[in-house]
Amino acid sequence: MNVDVLIFGGGGAGLWLLDELNRRRFRALLVEHRALGAGQTIASQGILHGGLKYMLGGIPSRSTKAVAEMTELWRACLTGRGEPDLRGVRVLSPCCYLWRSESLVSRAALTAANLVLRTSVEKTAMHDRPAALADCPGEVLRVEEQVIDTASLLRVLADAHAKRIMWIGEEGKVGFSTSQPGWVEEVRLLPVPGGAPIAVRPSTIVFAAGEGNEELRRQVALLGVVMQRRPLHMVMVRGILPQLFGHCVHGRRTRVTITSVVDSGGRTVWQLGGEIAEKGVEMSPSDLVTFAKRELSEVLPGVHLHDMEWATYRINRAEGKSTAGLRPDGPAWRRDGSVITAWPTKLVLAPALARMIADSLGEPPREPSGSDQAPLDWPLPDVAQPPWETQTEWQN
Repeated sequence: MNVDVLIFGGGGAGLWLLDELNRRRFRALLVEHRALGAGQTIASQGILHGGLKYMLGGIPSRSTKAVAEMTELWRACLTGRGEPDLRGVRVLSPCCYLWRSESLVSRAALTAANLVLRTSVEKTAMHDRPAALADCPGEVLRVEEQVIDTASLLRVLADAHAKRIMWIGEEGKVGFSTSQPGWVEEVRLLPVPGGAPIAVRPSTIVFAAGEGNEELRRQVALLGVVMQRRPLHMVMVRGILPQLFGHCVHGRRTRVTITSVVDSGGRTVWQLGGEIAEKGVEMSPSDLVTFAKRELSEVLPGVHLHDMEWATYRINRAEGKSTAGLRPDGPAWRRDGSVITAWPTKLVLAPALARMIADSLGEPPREPSGSDQAPLDWPLPDVAQPPWETQTEWQN
C-alpha cells in the first residue's frame, strides 16, 4: 500500500490528526498496537482547559494563549458547528469551578482572564454553588471549561475513520526499512492473531504514541533525546459523592483538580489531580491516600468522606523536551527525515497539533498514491477502559 501519511498512536492526538488529514484529502492510515487511547488519553480528566489556571498571577503566558485559541474550536465541534463533528461526544460538565484554599484569586487575574481568554469567568452566587462547595469560604468562580468523557471522544473519531485504522495487537510486529536515520522507505505490519502481513510505503510517518514515541524513534535509528516525562500519581475516590468539576487554587498553584464520573456500578468516582498527583509521585499508594484525605478535608470542609473507597494509579505525561523539564507552552513536534514526532502537551491542544503537522505537509499529491483504506479483514482496536473500571485494588 502506498499512502501519504502513516500515523502511529490511536490516542486523542493521533485520531484528531487522522481526521484533519482526511478532511484535507491526504491518504492517511493509523496504526495502534493496544486499545485506542490506552495511556494518557483515557487516564486524563477530560478538562478542555480555557487557560485561567495558567494566569492566576494576572499576566497571560504563552500557555494561556495556546489553550485559549482552542476553546472556541472545541465548542463549535461539540455542537456540530465545526469539524470534526463531535456531537456524539459526552459532555460531563459545561463548566468548572475555581475556589481558593487561602489566597484569593487576584483582581488582576480575573480582569486579564476576561480580556484574554475566550471563555466566560464569573463569580458564583452562594445559592448557585455546587453542593460540594456550599461550605467553602470566600469566592467561587464559574469558568466555562467543558469536561468531556474521553472514551466517547475516541469512539466518535474512530467510528468516523474505521476504514483507516489498523490494529496489530500487543504481540504484533512492526518492521521499518530505512535508508538512513529517519528516512523510512517501507513499514511491514504483521498483526496477531493470524493476520496476513502487509507492506506500507508512506511518504511521511507521524509518531503520535506518547511515551511509545521513544521506542519508535529508536527503531528508525533516531537516538537523540527529544522527549521528557512528567509523572503523576493520581487518586480516585468512589462512593456516594456529589458531582464536582473544578480546581482549588492556592496562590498561583492548583492544589487539587477534581472531576467526576459515574462508573459501571453506579458509583460516583472522583479523579484527583493537581498538586496531589504531583506530590504523590514520591509516595506509596497508602501514603498518598492518607495525604489526599487530609487535603480534601481542608479544601472541601462540607464534604464527608466516610465509607468511601480509594485507589491510585500512576501515569506519565509524555511531552517534547523543554528547558529544565518544565511543561512546554504548546504542542511539540519535530521532523527528522521522513519522520515527524509529535506530542500535544494537553488534550485541548490536539487540534492545534494536527493543524501544525497538516500545514507542514503542504498540499496533498494530485495523483492517487494508492488506497487509503485498511484491508477489509484487518482487525480494528477497541477503546481502552478508564482506570476506575480496570482498578482492582481499592482501600476503604
